[in-house]
Amino acid sequence: MKTLFIALVFAAIAAHAWSQPEVYVARVEGPIGPVAARYIKDAIETAEDANASCLVIEIDTPGGLDTSMRTIIQSILASRIPVALYVSPSGARCASAGVFIAMSADVVGMSPGTSIGAAHPVTIGGEQVDEETMKKLVNDSASYMKSLAAKRGRNQEWAEKAVRESETATAEEALELGVIDVVASDLEDFLNRIDGMKVDELKGGELHAKDAVIRRIEMGFRYKLLGVLSNPNVAYLLLILGFYGLFFELSNPGSVFPGVIGAIFLVLAFFSFQMLPINYAGVLLILLGIAFFLAEIWVTSGGMLTVGGVISLFLGSLMLIESPGPFLRISFKVIIPSVILTAAFFIFIVGAGLKAQRRKVVTGREGLIGEKGVATTDIDGTGQAFIHGELWTVASSEKIAKGEEIEVISVEGLRPRVKKAGSSEES
Repeated sequence: MKTLFIALVFAAIAAHAWSQPEVYVARVEGPIGPVAARYIKDAIETAEDANASCLVIEIDTPGGLDTSMRTIIQSILASRIPVALYVSPSGARCASAGVFIAMSADVVGMSPGTSIGAAHPVTIGGEQVDEETMKKLVNDSASYMKSLAAKRGRNQEWAEKAVRESETATAEEALELGVIDVVASDLEDFLNRIDGMKVDELKGGELHAKDAVIRRIEMGFRYKLLGVLSNPNVAYLLLILGFYGLFFELSNPGSVFPGVIGAIFLVLAFFSFQMLPINYAGVLLILLGIAFFLAEIWVTSGGMLTVGGVISLFLGSLMLIESPGPFLRISFKVIIPSVILTAAFFIFIVGAGLKAQRRKVVTGREGLIGEKGVATTDIDGTGQAFIHGELWTVASSEKIAKGEEIEVISVEGLRPRVKKAGSSEES
């Protein structure tokens, strides 16, 4: 009897554990970019493979790239399990691209003290566009937002205003307007509140999230590395450092180390640019500036190539990243020191080169001209003299007595032509 009781207890525990739902949680903080899109897509696939009750995306974002936003939305709409979005913690926001993602989720919740809205489209790179083009951009975004809101049964009027008028709402206002489904103090409260909510029949028809086992999908080293590389400031610095490595290798062939490090940095920089919205005019200007700097090594331009390189580098740096928001642009705190240091470096190099060109030659044939010495024999046409610490056979058109001071006026083959020091004879 005792054995049967124990068996029943274990069976009950096993049955409870078996029936307990599993909820996977992914967290996105910061701008919506290629890394966030890849992370969420992989998180959805992981939750699907585990047959989880749902995937919760905790979010706090100022917005991001349109292409990455649409990739996330397509992944959510194609998911075989419910996808819930939870704006947290208190003080977080779900703005711009985040609003579109929220409208596509099966269930949306917010923590008290959070906000949602302001999804008006921003022109790429902040450039000015004509009124007709902006109207098309706004209409396209508003239509897309309304279609997502309609699919999930949310307030289409507010969704359209979020695009056309940059409408925003607090958590309580969003709940009252029918923009979100719940306001919850924390993740556990959120899961308890959404339990039993209706979802698409293809996703089970009903959410099971109460007392769920929570399994977090952390951003591993791969995502963190990609996140660092997708930072426009990091990508820009990698490009500049790669250029310096290339410059030192070309100016000092055989150094190896600068060339290897420079090549690695350049490869990482170009990999980073694959994940960023690049303006190719900016890339060309930076490459042109680099070409000017490298040409300064071999071409004597009086510094004009360096000036052109600095201007090209600065303008290219400003234009390099096309971004709808300042959070995806290269900071002036990075651009200005980089350009100034580059300019100072090359001005120093060019200045040193010009100074070297003006310096009197001290070796070879040219180095002998103007040198003074002493005749060690009588010089009548030819003779010998001690010049520059060496004994030379010299020629002269005037007679010079042994012991007199002489001066070299030219070099013919290996024979210096001399005159008496202080005389007016020319070569």
